[in-house]
Amino acid sequence: MQTTAVILNGPKDMQLAELQTRDPDDHDLVVDVRYSGISSGTEKLLWSGDMPPFPGMGYPLVPGYETAGEVVHAPAGSAFKTGDWVFVPGSDCFEDAHCLFGGAARHVVTAEDRVIRVDPGMGAETALLALAATARHAVAGLGHQVPDLIVGHGVLGRLLARLTLAAGAPAPTVWETAPERMGQDEPYPVLRPQDDPRHDYSVICDASGQADLLNSLIRRLVKGGEIVLAGFYAQPVSFAYPPAFMKEARLRIAAEWNRDDLEATRALVELGALSLDGLVSHQRRATAATDAYRQAFSDIDCLKMILDWEGHA
Repeated sequence: MQTTAVILNGPKDMQLAELQTRDPDDHDLVVDVRYSGISSGTEKLLWSGDMPPFPGMGYPLVPGYETAGEVVHAPAGSAFKTGDWVFVPGSDCFEDAHCLFGGAARHVVTAEDRVIRVDPGMGAETALLALAATARHAVAGLGHQVPDLIVGHGVLGRLLARLTLAAGAPAPTVWETAPERMGQDEPYPVLRPQDDPRHDYSVICDASGQADLLNSLIRRLVKGGEIVLAGFYAQPVSFAYPPAFMKEARLRIAAEWNRDDLEATRALVELGALSLDGLVSHQRRATAATDAYRQAFSDIDCLKMILDWEGHA
């Protein structure tokens, strides 16, 4: 099968192109994609050429791991059926491109055990489930505490704050330096770091992806406090030892979300405990993909860009 896909040929060299997909096997679904999200974290690093070496990485590649669409083919005996609305965390179906992500295409072939069925009424917000699951993975799990300070008020930071409140914990403080992202009428305080006098945070969750913040965050911890790295960092992460020693600081890296995170997040959304409202700030037709990616990576007002593939052959 041929399909239209976003293809990154190299740093800042992006286009829409026709690519060949592999044939589906007995465990694959074919999904007619309606929406795909643009990641301003990892995908921006791939676009800029700043992504550190990572397994499966290489050019040309098809980006995208935030995909929503309709099943148009399911194998016999599948738990899915034609017409199901699903979330797809990328695919590995393209024959002539790397598929580190592989979700930004008109059609994708993917193993059925990778996708989850969702309410079609979620629409474009379905694509946010990957970030919501990322946030959930950072704060959930045995021995994990929810944060009382979150660094960064982008989509990931907002989801971390919303999940903290959904857990019944006190409202966290959120740091943000961009005036455009300070937020209004949030149920938690959003402050510039210099306006926050506290130095007794128990758990600081960094969603900024800025490796050079670590020393300043360590100084804000209570003794024995923890810093959770929830972003993706292009530069080496390092810190001065004496302040961390004095604080007996702990450092935890939140890895990629898993299926349990995805299913738990879906349940929270369906129950109304986690809202995804107001996080999709921009939508553009897939025909304008190259401009949409540039805007997503450069426009501070763009919280989340979604590509709409409807009507694209």
